[in-house]
Amino acid sequence: MWLFDRLFKRFMQDGELVVIDPAGAERRYGKPSATRAPVHIRVASNATARAIALNPALGAGEAFMDGRLVVEQGDILALLDLVTHNLRWERDNPVRFALWRQAKLAAWWDGINFERRSKRNVAHHYDLDDRLYDLFLDPHRQYSCAYWRPGITSLDAAQEAKLAHIAAKLDLKPGQHVLDIGCGWGGLARYLHKVSGAHVTGITLSEEQLKYARAEAERQGLTGVDYQLIDYRQMSGQFDRIVSVGMFEHVGLPHYQQFFDTVERLLATDGVALLHTIARADGPGATDPWTAKYIFPGGYAPALSQIVPAVERAWLWITDIEVLRLHYAHTLKAWYDRCAAQEAAITAVYDARFYRMWMFYLASAWCAFTNDGHMNVQVQMTKRRDALPLARDYMRDVEKGLPGGAP
Repeated sequence: MWLFDRLFKRFMQDGELVVIDPAGAERRYGKPSATRAPVHIRVASNATARAIALNPALGAGEAFMDGRLVVEQGDILALLDLVTHNLRWERDNPVRFALWRQAKLAAWWDGINFERRSKRNVAHHYDLDDRLYDLFLDPHRQYSCAYWRPGITSLDAAQEAKLAHIAAKLDLKPGQHVLDIGCGWGGLARYLHKVSGAHVTGITLSEEQLKYARAEAERQGLTGVDYQLIDYRQMSGQFDRIVSVGMFEHVGLPHYQQFFDTVERLLATDGVALLHTIARADGPGATDPWTAKYIFPGGYAPALSQIVPAVERAWLWITDIEVLRLHYAHTLKAWYDRCAAQEAAITAVYDARFYRMWMFYLASAWCAFTNDGHMNVQVQMTKRRDALPLARDYMRDVEKGLPGGAP
């Protein structure tokens, strides 16, 4: 316990963590807080404590999954919130920088996503049992950051508001052709077709998502939507609008130029593209090793400073950038609460270890947006500087008339 003890004494200040060590002794770190309830955990062995001290994210994640780290008072969200609050992104937090800026070389290697590897990485997460996603997603099956406009209190409303927000930024017209890169289960493509009359092609690397998207379009009788199992790099043709939501995190830093060059190649001369992605306010970093191993192999949330140079080299105009700071935190908390309420059902689909893994993932992701430097950005791009109206008012005006749009 020596390394564990030294680490937690060093950074725990605000809030109290009570640890029952392998010998049954009680160790206290930090101090009581008026805003955070104490969290009590039990650590099964000295080896577990050492693994956590040497690699906090991977060590704690695996210990929680295996039942070697047990939360006895509070839950995994409360534990991770307490820890990451004390390691939050601030100028004067040296421990945070020492711990969270590791393994950049490994992150670079993990981000090399050739086409075969990309498909395998996508299958790792998105080809899970459909029943799991039905338990916590909204009716559109949006598995990305929702848009919590003032007055919205439910996940379902926030996800439909996100679709309206994106549609307004695309400035759609009937008869246009739209490409949705990384279409997921097809909800955005169906929405865009319904509200605009545009023909939408959605592409994915997930066979399970493809089956669902095609079946749902057929069930709804939509002939203006089609879905393909294809890597974005293999697409051909011209599209009036290109949109990509929640997919860029899987592109991999070494492939950013290839991505935006592909967007430029596929986009019509007067076309509009919109990228919705997780990003970092705290500059270039690395995906934590637990997430890279168990949740999103090959995944990486970039800093804007890593996105913009590739856009510039692709000769695209950035016509609008919006930063969504806490919107994903609200989305993840809604998913977390829904999954917590469905523990028995998720355990029945998989097992208790998977349930603990899933809850650790949602809790740690919430912490990334609440205490660390994560955010979401929407970047609008064109080939021509005059492809869109000069003022942003058109977005607001269009959004008001869309399902889920601002009143």
